[in-house]
Amino acid sequence: MKRTVLAFAVLGLALADMAPAIAADATPPRAGDIYGVWRNPKGSVHIEIKPCGDGTCGNVVWASAEAQADVRKGSNRELIGLQLLRDFSPTGPVDWKGRVFVPDLNMTFSGQVRLLDKASLRAKGCLLPNFLCKSQVWTRVDVAARAG
Repeated sequence: MKRTVLAFAVLGLALADMAPAIAADATPPRAGDIYGVWRNPKGSVHIEIKPCGDGTCGNVVWASAEAQADVRKGSNRELIGLQLLRDFSPTGPVDWKGRVFVPDLNMTFSGQVRLLDKASLRAKGCLLPNFLCKSQVWTRVDVAARAG
């Protein structure tokens, strides 16, 4: 019993020491936090979101062999280098709107991106504005891990 109480006390002290670091990571995301490399939920596509002219865009920088084959079959295009996010502009501190190209359908839809935190964003594409929509949460790719 004493060991259990001691273990919880040590765990409590360790968590208390970590609280400032956790709080620092919990800062709200800022507009510039969207820039970087992101992967889709399946981990089959990585896009780099960056400034493009007056807006923001996202180009494919890596894709699995299966994702590349699906796109070739659907649109006869190469997936690597393809711009999926087009003409995005901010609509709020962590929100953007623009167009999303879906290469395996060979179609462009209206799209939105919301930065959820520094490590995740919600991408949403709609056939018509806010009608027949699909959304996904994408995760930031650690550049050091990607280079390996």
